[in-house]
Amino acid sequence: MISEISERTGFAGNRIRRDSERRTEETLRLALADTETRAFLGGDAGWLVKHNGFFHDGLFSVEEARALHARIEEAVLLGTDIEGRPRLAIPAEAPAAPSDELAVIDLRTIGQQGLLDRDAEGQMAQAAHLLTWHRNNRFCGRCGSPTLSEAAGVRRRCPACEALFFPRTDPVTIMLVHDGAGRAILARQPRFKTLFWSCLAGFVEPGETMEHAVRRETHEEAGLEVGRVTYLASQPWPFPGSLMIGCIAEAATTEIDFDREELEDCRWFSRDEVIAMFEGRHPDGLTLPQPFAIAHHLIKAFAEGSF
Repeated sequence: MISEISERTGFAGNRIRRDSERRTEETLRLALADTETRAFLGGDAGWLVKHNGFFHDGLFSVEEARALHARIEEAVLLGTDIEGRPRLAIPAEAPAAPSDELAVIDLRTIGQQGLLDRDAEGQMAQAAHLLTWHRNNRFCGRCGSPTLSEAAGVRRRCPACEALFFPRTDPVTIMLVHDGAGRAILARQPRFKTLFWSCLAGFVEPGETMEHAVRRETHEEAGLEVGRVTYLASQPWPFPGSLMIGCIAEAATTEIDFDREELEDCRWFSRDEVIAMFEGRHPDGLTLPQPFAIAHHLIKAFAEGSF
């Protein structure tokens, strides 16, 4: 069994077989006609989920999707599940009068509360990522003409200038910065809930390596120089379409001068203080990310003395 840290994060349990290179223009039509096909329905406002108070199910048949007025013409093939059954993502709005057995739930809540099994949760995250990308690329960035979805949604093409567009993933570094002597940097963004602390993070910019991005973001946000950078784990993050790259970074300087426009606070924490936060006994009631988030696993590695 694979024991990678990445597998323990939210949205990382997706076992779908994509077979993108084998798709033809018939692939989507065949999937829509297959009685074994199941689809995730939703969009920015939330995802439709069947429930009975205890069990949640985010998969719908094509017939159910039509009955719920999902936009079948915009369906995207995610791939096939481990038993070879097609899985689709179809844009859909919340019903005007949802029944007691049908809810509309945002993706973050679905992941944080573990409402679906890990495979379905990961597939729904893939669905969210792809539907957002298709919605945002309806027009050609080269000539402005409307684009068309091709190969069951694996790309878009401009029929006017023949430009091809493929789904993109934006890399984000998230790092646990430590001093090599039992202290780590944690920070608060203004949007964080009260008493909540987490890791520094930032997008990788053009022309950067992962390591350079860690060093630049740490300097910009905390005013610290960073030496050695190592990779720990990653997490799909469909808000709207990122890959979180979790790193461990050793500080070369220790005097913090943080960006007060980006951060509300930023400081050193001892290992004992971090352990107290994990155990819910910090004297000031400070809290940390839950196992759903890759930040939890970065901070946990520090708390356990892994470096």
